[in-house]
Order: sequence, then structure tokens, then C-alpha cells
Amino acid sequence: MVLQNLMKHARVLVIGAGGYIGRQLVPQLVKQGHVVRCLVRDPERITGTSWYRDVEVFEGDVLAPASLPPAFHAVDIVYYLVHSMSNPEGDFASLDREAAANVGDVAHNTGVKRIVYLGGLGKRGKEQSLHLKSRHEVGDMLRQSGVPVTEFRAAVIIGSGSVSFEMIHHLTNRLPVMICPRWVITRTQPIGVDDVIAYLGAAADLSKDSDRVVDIGGPEVLTYRDMMLTVARVLGLRRWLLKVPVLTPRLSSYWVGLVTPIPIKISRALIEGLRHETVCENEFAGRLFGVAPASFEVAVRRALDAVLPDEMVPGQRDGLSVIQHIEPSHILIDRRQLTVSARAPEVFRTMECIGGTNGWYYGTWLWEIRGLIDELIGGVGLRRGRRDASSLTVGDALDFWRVTELEPGKRLLLRAEMRVPGKAWLEFQVEAIDSETSIMTQTARFYPRGVFGLAYWYGVYPVHVMVFRGLASALARRAEQSSRRPRALQ
Repeated sequence: MVLQNLMKHARVLVIGAGGYIGRQLVPQLVKQGHVVRCLVRDPERITGTSWYRDVEVFEGDVLAPASLPPAFHAVDIVYYLVHSMSNPEGDFASLDREAAANVGDVAHNTGVKRIVYLGGLGKRGKEQSLHLKSRHEVGDMLRQSGVPVTEFRAAVIIGSGSVSFEMIHHLTNRLPVMICPRWVITRTQPIGVDDVIAYLGAAADLSKDSDRVVDIGGPEVLTYRDMMLTVARVLGLRRWLLKVPVLTPRLSSYWVGLVTPIPIKISRALIEGLRHETVCENEFAGRLFGVAPASFEVAVRRALDAVLPDEMVPGQRDGLSVIQHIEPSHILIDRRQLTVSARAPEVFRTMECIGGTNGWYYGTWLWEIRGLIDELIGGVGLRRGRRDASSLTVGDALDFWRVTELEPGKRLLLRAEMRVPGKAWLEFQVEAIDSETSIMTQTARFYPRGVFGLAYWYGVYPVHVMVFRGLASALARRAEQSSRRPRALQ
């Protein structure tokens, strides 16, 4: 049974709004019509979000109880979305217990009606990793406050930016052959991040039966081997997984730390949890909420949407740039920033005229060679040129690039359509310093598809350094020369 909406326009406090789940949950709660507050240690972490001006922001720390009461005043529901696993100091389990006790006490003393908590799946009463045990303890500590707690328990959350999924993504993308320990055949029940947000959002409107543990998961029970092979298939890669009888979590975490950007402390805690089955044990999710979780493959495709080699995502989504939807740890970057003695509009006009019959301002013969190579291997090369010599619009072809995003006078984002083992973007931005001076930023980004993508980036990097450095300097010089011309002649 789906319960009726009886708590519209509740006053909601989200603790951990700057985290992976919090950043996606807050706009959903705002959309549902709730009055939303956010408690964060550093307000600057959320100032750049699209929803920042739609919420009340309070600065506070769950480990400093004196900082909490102002944010809790007149609040109906508290979302608890923090944990201390990434804390570089101290025992994260004890820190989590302390934080949960502090929040529970303040919630009880200020009359909060309910706490919604996102914890982890795992069988209670059986051997558990320290991470999973801590997740369960936090739920217990919150309940001890006497405030009703809706505790959602999830396993691997599938989404770009989810640490668990990014570990799988990095390992699958970078390693053609993986030597894996026994935990690759451990069963789990992954769930897409969109579905997690749907459950959490619906919990704000739950009018009864709210004081309970609700297990949430996707429709399939899979092993980690199944998940890695599915990610490989979606990426268009072939992968071989070799299971070995002995490979301790400590050794596994060192290996993960070597080939991925995930810190060893976090990867070890996650890997410890991978040794234990995490499957839903109750069916309250289906009874209480009208959410139909997507399949694992659909969730993976959504997570990889912005980086799939054959996928084009035109324009902007949710007010964010295409490249802001990609977990930054997957992107290789070459960035050039110059101060230009020219007005910002003049700099942008110079950027907008690049390519086609106008040339690439620096090393045009190198661009022509790259275009010829692209044609020889079945790509578009440089033969398309550009529609107009002095203006661009979103969707325009520009040699072997495509205009993906355009903010007139400010920013131009090009997506590569040449044959490369991955996906590439070239971005130009300009910002005025004063009436006669600007800051120009040129950023090349590359998502490497598999080991060949990494080999391509690092193999041609010396050439890229020369070309991109020269291009940025040439753009700046042209803008300055154009700016010095008499206005009547421009």
C-alpha cells in the first residue's frame, strides 16, 4: 500500500547536505514542497549548488553538540546522512556513535517528530565488517533517543560519485585482467542512486508505520563479479577475472589504492564489507512506497551516461554542465590559464572564431595531420569545417568537434568526434578582471576508455602539452591584437 501524502510542507533538516546523497536529496525535497534546512560544517561546500538559494543553511558539526540546536528549532524531520569513514583521525566507528548520540539527544530535546537515516544492509547477529557494524550501530543510537527512526538500509549504490560504484568503475575500466579474492562471489543487492533518492524523498511524506527498518535494493541479487562484468559490457570492454584463494582485505586495499584514486583507508573499509552478504531481509519498501527500482544495467547506464563513448548529451542537464555530471577522478586534464590584456567580449569572439577556414591559431599543420589520421581510421577528420566563420550555436560541427554547450560571451564547450579511445572535451572560458583585462581559461579533458585510453593520453601527452600551450598563447595574442585595432575598422 502506498501511503497518502500527509506531511506536505514539513520543515526538514538535512544533515550531510554536502555529501554524495545529500546533494541529490535536497533538490528533491524542495521540489516536493518541503521547507528545507541544511546543516554543514563548511557552508562553502554547497554554495555552488543550483539549490543553495532555496534552502536555509546552518553551520554546525555533529561532533560539537553545542552547535546543533539552532538548526533543529521547529524541525519536523531530520535526515541523517553523515558518517566518519573518511575521517583521517580517530576510530570512525566511535566517532559515528558519538555523532549519532549527539543528534539523537538534540532531536529529542527540540521535539523533532522523526529521523530518516540511510544505513547499510547486512545480517545482524553474524560476522560483519567494522563498516557494516558501524552503520547498524548508528541506527541503534538514533533509536535510543526515543525519536521514531525510519532506517533505510542499502548495499552498493550505483551512481557517478558513489564510492562503492566508483571503485568498481575504476577497476573495470583500467584493468583488462583482474586477480580477485573470494569476495567477488559474495552476493549483494545493488540499487541505483535515483531509486535511493526516491525512497528518501517519499519518506518525508510517510504518515505512519515510520518507525522501522526498511531494506532497499534493486530487483537483482548479484555477485561483485556479475557487477564488474556488466560494467565492462556497458563500457564495451572485455575483462577477465581470475579468482585466487588468498588475498586479504589489507592487500586488496593496497591494490585498489594503487590503481584507483580511492584512499586506502576507505577502500579497505569497503572491501572488508564486500566479504559479507548484503541482501534485503524485509519487504517493507514494496509495501510502504511506490518505487519500482531499476535493473542493475539500467542504473549503470545512467551512472555512465555522461562518459559513454558513443553517447552525446546536448546542452545542459539540471542546470549543470555535462562535464559536471562526471566523477572528476575519471577525468585527465590539461588546463591553461592566462591573463589577457583585452576585454572579455573580445577574447570570447576570438575563441568563437577558431577552426574551419580560420585555422587553429597555433600548429595548424598538426591539427591537419590529426584530421588526416582520423579520416584514415574511419573518423570525420577536418572536412566538415564550420557552418559560419564568426559565430557558433549549440549542435554546430567544428572540424572534428561538436559544440555541446555555449554561454555567449563567457564559455564554449566542444566535444570531440574524432576517433579516440575514450571521450574528450575542449573548453574555453573568459572572465573580466576589469574593463580592459580578462582571465582566459582553456581546459582539455579526457575520459580514457580502458587501458588503451590511458596509453593514448600519456603516449601523446608531450604533443598535447605543446599544442595546448601554444593554442592558449595564440588565442591570447589574437585577442590582444584585435582589441588594439581602431573600433571603426573592427
